[in-house]
Amino acid sequence: MNAICTEHKTRKWLDTELVVAETVVLLRVPAPCFQREIERGSSELASHSHPWRTPPQPSPPGRGESIDAISCSPDQIRARAHRLRTICSALLCLLFALSGGVAAASVDLPKNLQQGQLVIGHAAPGTHVSYDGRDLRVGDDGIFVFGLGRDAPETIQIKTRDIGGQTTSLSRKVQQRSYHLERVNGLPPQTVTPSPKIAARIAREQGQVAEARQRDDAREDFSAGFRRPVKGGRISGVYGSQRINNGIPKSPHYGLDMAVPSGTPVHAPAAGIVSFAADHLYLTGGTILIDHGYGLDSSFLHMSRVDVKVGQQVKQGEVIGAVGMTGRATGPHLHWGFNWFGVRLDPALLPKPVN
Repeated sequence: MNAICTEHKTRKWLDTELVVAETVVLLRVPAPCFQREIERGSSELASHSHPWRTPPQPSPPGRGESIDAISCSPDQIRARAHRLRTICSALLCLLFALSGGVAAASVDLPKNLQQGQLVIGHAAPGTHVSYDGRDLRVGDDGIFVFGLGRDAPETIQIKTRDIGGQTTSLSRKVQQRSYHLERVNGLPPQTVTPSPKIAARIAREQGQVAEARQRDDAREDFSAGFRRPVKGGRISGVYGSQRINNGIPKSPHYGLDMAVPSGTPVHAPAAGIVSFAADHLYLTGGTILIDHGYGLDSSFLHMSRVDVKVGQQVKQGEVIGAVGMTGRATGPHLHWGFNWFGVRLDPALLPKPVN
């Protein structure tokens, strides 16, 4: 059990925060009574007899020792019990403060981590958490998130700072994954390396998408879990796979491809706000991004129809458009991507809906 003493802004209370079995309990002690209760409590705790207790009574023959009888009225018992709790918390807070100690931040993370995973953790409210040099948003309920990229290292460090200022570093292992590599030779050069004009267009469009991914809203739409955006269909592309065209490594495939007929409705996998919507991007065609809060967004590519606008709020399961094969696509399918800011994650690893 640890404790942290902090003074309330009104200076009318002193807060004693007890951390028991990684659960934070806040005891609030009236400041004007603090010193008085310490002095009074110290005297009572040091005394061999207490004014509200009778001497121990002998046990009946054949039985063990009996519990001390209490000679006070119920109201007196409750009042003195309350005062004793105040005394104990005040003494604990004082002793802990004098020792210079503070409680280590309690952080709860999933037991198993792997590359491409969205990590949802919990910390004591008020805890500062950072990962990979980025300060994470910690909600009033203590929830925080971060993403492990395709090539995340075998060991990661999560740094915390509790409300008392104590810093800790938590080390966790990350399961390494194997990804499918496909080598294709003999392709026409123009299909492997775009012209300067096309390259400039691609860079401009992808810059707009990257800007939309900088949102860091306090909404926790992601906490309800995620459902597949289309019904049925086969998985035609998986996260992490990579093609090497004419000896030139291309970008890995960052998402989940679902082969279904053109016109198939696409549903929002979770609630959120539309942060990007466009009909004709060069690479991805009809493209939609839905922001789920805390830097998390779903992306939907190659769509034949875009039914939403930027800023529109959508509910889980709401139709946002239709499957197509726009942009660079060889057949009708939906590409579902998922990001934590600029880190691309595996949609197949997202938590399922709560209900």
